[in-house]
Amino acid sequence: MNEASQTSMPDFGTPVQPMQDMGGAAESSAGRAADGQLQLVAPSDRQVIATGYMNITVKTPRDAADDATRIVNQAGGHVDGRTETAPRGGDRGRADLTLRIPSDALDATIEKLAALGTLEETNVSKQDVTSVAQDLDARITALQASVDRLLALMADATSTTDLITIESALSERQANLESLQSQRRSLADQVELSTITVYFGSEADAPVHEPDTFWSGLLAGWAAFVGFLSFLLVAFGVVLPWLIVPAIALALVWWLLRRRRRARGETDAPAAAGETMADPAAAATEAPEETPPAK
Repeated sequence: MNEASQTSMPDFGTPVQPMQDMGGAAESSAGRAADGQLQLVAPSDRQVIATGYMNITVKTPRDAADDATRIVNQAGGHVDGRTETAPRGGDRGRADLTLRIPSDALDATIEKLAALGTLEETNVSKQDVTSVAQDLDARITALQASVDRLLALMADATSTTDLITIESALSERQANLESLQSQRRSLADQVELSTITVYFGSEADAPVHEPDTFWSGLLAGWAAFVGFLSFLLVAFGVVLPWLIVPAIALALVWWLLRRRRRARGETDAPAAAGETMADPAAAATEAPEETPPAK
């Protein structure tokens, strides 16, 4: 065995394991440098991820979705997803948008979106994940230093055994480093662009507000009455085809019975008249005798 093979291997240090779970979405204000490398988070920087949703009632959901897309593009964001339901009858359909909005323009953009119609419901939640970003940065820094040391050792390796050992450790460290960098980029993207889901519904889908005054109660009662009449008309239209056939059958039976009775009456009348003419003597006998007047 040569002298190089007898040289003890240096200590590579304890591998830094990548984070498996960041505990959900978190905001991070860390951006990227001009060369594409991630910038480390300063202790004073807050990393916050904003997510939320809006429920807006509009006249035409499709047009409102187009306007919302224009507003978000002007703010520097983009549309991640769009779903539309075609209009049917009195329903003008609906549209759902998943928007990515720059965090520094979030409040102003939400106000513009709310002005597109009647804002029924809104919710925006924020989660501070500064500690998550700082922990990722620390792990990335440690793994990068470890990878650099292994690269230097590989350049100085003088035996095949040392080279194989170093390459195995280097491959593991680089895989862990790439995993952490991917998580850090995802975290930075969530911090830079907030995610807001907007639901555009027509007036037919708008939530029903309970009346709280006499006038609103009167309007609600009238609307209920008109709706009840409309329901009766629809129900009558549904049942009408089922009533026509029985009505025709009953009318036919009634006509046949009436015709039969009329024919029977016409037959019985001549028969009765013939019997009277055939026996005039009997009729005379049955007639009462006249008593002569007293003198």
